[in-house]
Amino acid sequence: MFAITGITGKVGGEVARNLLAANQPVRAVVRDLSKGEAWAQLGCDLVRADINDAGALTSAFKGAESVFVLVPPNFDPSPDFQEARATAATLRSALAAARPGRVVYLSTIGAQATQSNLLTQHTIIEQVLGELSMPITFLRPGWFMENCSWDVASATNDGVILSFLQPIDKPVPMVATADIGRVAAELLQETWKGHRVVELEGPHRVTPNEIATTFADLLGRPVRMEPVPRETGVAIQIAEHEEPIPRIKMLDGFNEGWIEFESAEAGSRKGKVALEAVLQTLIDRDEKSSSFPEKRTCDHCSIRTGTILRRRAVMGVDVSPGPRRVLASPCQHLAVVENPT
Repeated sequence: MFAITGITGKVGGEVARNLLAANQPVRAVVRDLSKGEAWAQLGCDLVRADINDAGALTSAFKGAESVFVLVPPNFDPSPDFQEARATAATLRSALAAARPGRVVYLSTIGAQATQSNLLTQHTIIEQVLGELSMPITFLRPGWFMENCSWDVASATNDGVILSFLQPIDKPVPMVATADIGRVAAELLQETWKGHRVVELEGPHRVTPNEIATTFADLLGRPVRMEPVPRETGVAIQIAEHEEPIPRIKMLDGFNEGWIEFESAEAGSRKGKVALEAVLQTLIDRDEKSSSFPEKRTCDHCSIRTGTILRRRAVMGVDVSPGPRRVLASPCQHLAVVENPT
């Protein structure tokens, strides 16, 4: 039996689908049983457990050949990362009591970084789980290609994408969730001893400029990338997050190069899914959702959601000079507008 947490999400779902395709028995670990019904219909054993409930997790993991651990993201952690420390302690207790045969923990690129940032949450959990004697693989994927979902509307309607990743010609290790799920399922079925790290990225590294070019090819219209000045990016993060510093430092880490694979590009495992395939899926999904008019307009400012970047920002912050600028509307949407001449 393979116990899968996070199965109702993109990555956990991909893991489960790959295991089922290999005719492996799957135990779906969910917080809400009603949300797991679709997996029960596919033949999965359904159990309820919250990531912070050691007793329920112990029951969910007990008797499992392998366990896939995915913790819910926390984009506003406390400065001391107390939430991650609590989750780590709970997971350690549950795994120690359940004693599954193997564990694959979904970590992140840069988990070995010594500078504190948003990804430090995974550093903490890796360190605590590393105290266990059972076989554990820490799977560290790169930047998710699916993060480009935030860019579909602006690319489609405005031909401009704002980039917090810079320089915009700097290659970034990115990977598709389909590759993460496939590789995680493969790892769960392997046999190994002790602890190991597997670092995963896509077929090749991707620059922000390549994202814009790929959108342009798929949409049949010009699309360009505009870098967000750091001081503007900081202002946006402060307006958007209760605890903005970890996220600001994470972006600094990617841009300055200290968030990188421990084994660098040469030592990472390469996925199969190209950026083009991921962006096409995101575009198709956006086109389906656009058939609902109520989702296309901001209630407060009546701006089409095609020109809203789904981020809150400080009123009147210029993101870039030139004929176009980005301003926050009174409703705190960030909208691309024309500069007055």
